Amino acid sequence: MIKQFIVRLTSAERESLSELVSKGKTAAYRIKHANILLKADADGPSWTDKVIGKAFGCTLSTVANVRQRFVEGGVERVLERRAQSFPSRHPILDGEKEAKLIALSCSEPPEGRGQWTLRLLADRMITLDFVDSISHETVRTALKKTS
Repeated sequence: MIKQFIVRLTSAERESLSELVSKGKTAAYRIKHANILLKADADGPSWTDKVIGKAFGCTLSTVANVRQRFVEGGVERVLERRAQSFPSRHPILDGEKEAKLIALSCSEPPEGRGQWTLRLLADRMITLDFVDSISHETVRTALKKTS
């Protein structure tokens, strides 16, 4: 099979990838992709995709994808994850709703209560129509972020 994307690393790229692999203080996928690039280098070891896949425990398509991303976008594109174009979930609290939550938590607690609880805050946010639904955990993370 003819390789469509041929990896040719510069000496600076080769050195930075070797340093990344030798330190081992980064995400596992980054180390794996760096190893794939180092072994796929046409001016270096020039291993076949099959040998690279077997050596690093990945599929042939992973090796081919790493090659393609390198040729099309460089080392940074291979080592960084692609940002989602559409997030899986939209945040419940934007800046305005978060400000309302903080103001509510700083206000006087309901009658008969000594202080606000997370569940009380979540219920009050719903009754005041700030949000349609919210869990006490979302309230907790929002308040923890601001304290």
